[in-house]
Amino acid sequence: MITFKVDDLKDMNECLKPFLDFLRSFGANDDVVFECRLVSCELITNVIRHLGETASFKGCVNGEDIVISVSSESTDGRKLTASLPDVFAESGRGLYIVKAICCGNVFSEDGCVKVRIKCRKKGGR
Repeated sequence: MITFKVDDLKDMNECLKPFLDFLRSFGANDDVVFECRLVSCELITNVIRHLGETASFKGCVNGEDIVISVSSESTDGRKLTASLPDVFAESGRGLYIVKAICCGNVFSEDGCVKVRIKCRKKGGR
């Protein structure tokens, strides 16, 4: 499991690097690594930009799933997964993208947003 906290968007990519390296070492293909990075960035950005708080990140592999959890210091996960907007809405598209990538596997649990992404491995395994 990879965990970290980030409070500045300028630090987000550097903080995510060990998680993405972990996924590569596990054998995740490049598309899955990209999807995990995109989902992680969207959720972390929501906490920092919209809630003005430090984002706490956890990422792990659980069986055939990659599980990403993001929380803020003082809110519960339901605030981070507000109802999904219309595709043409001016805001909230990040959550729409997250839900599409995760095939709907986005939920609030233990005060954080959790997503599950199927881990497709290099070589189609």
